[in-house]
Amino acid sequence: MSKHTVTRRISVPDIRAMKGRDKIVCLTAYTAPVAALLDPHVDVLLVGDSVGMVVHGLPTPTGVTLDMMILHGQAVMRGSSHALVVVDLPFGTFEGSPEQAFASSVRVMQETGCQAVKIEAGVALARTIAFLVQRGVPVMGHVGLRPQAVHIDGGFKAKGRSDDERARVIAEARAVEEAGCFAIVLEGVAESLAAEISGIVSVPTIGIGASSVCDGQILVTDDMLGTFERVPKFVRRYADLRTTIDDAVARYAADVRAATFPGEAEVYRFKPKSP
Repeated sequence: MSKHTVTRRISVPDIRAMKGRDKIVCLTAYTAPVAALLDPHVDVLLVGDSVGMVVHGLPTPTGVTLDMMILHGQAVMRGSSHALVVVDLPFGTFEGSPEQAFASSVRVMQETGCQAVKIEAGVALARTIAFLVQRGVPVMGHVGLRPQAVHIDGGFKAKGRSDDERARVIAEARAVEEAGCFAIVLEGVAESLAAEISGIVSVPTIGIGASSVCDGQILVTDDMLGTFERVPKFVRRYADLRTTIDDAVARYAADVRAATFPGEAEVYRFKPKSP
């Protein structure tokens, strides 16, 4: 018998069962080293299409491709063993038809080994979500502020300012729940709207800019760790890595220019071989 302890990953039913019981902790991850650091502390690791902006410097997530998501999904799976791993379906890979969405999902799940996909979905995508779930693809929904719709919205704008807007987001949440999503990300919505939706739907709500009334929370890890100079209003910085990295690199550069690095401790010296 192996002496190694086998770690069981958190499953989709595990997350669904946390509704109204335990708060669900989620963060984004795009690389194996970061996934390994986050894995012991979180319930869900999301390989978000935010990777386009965070890692690749794109202005919006609409330029992210399926191949990019698969590459980063593979890295996160290698670096984790505990958390449920969910991979975003990027813009243009699921909207065309349920069949397109299924083909994209199959590629993502087969090539990464992840447990679920996430879809930014309005009411019109409910049929697609149901199509996926009926064929064995677990789906996490995403309503409210939808980054992939940035060009229609004219920017990243919080939702819930008017009665009509509130009604639309509630309709989205109801539709994706009824279609079979096991959890729903609520992004950038008013606290009262998040509370109403969390009370209506039977599956967990994962908030990002939606207050603590949700069943769980997710943040972009780089925002939370202070890698970027500016972050959205809803982000709490738990570290200031931007300053830490800047200071470390400045000290490294100074040591190189002063010829104090590498020093004695970092140099290989071999004794001459005896004749």
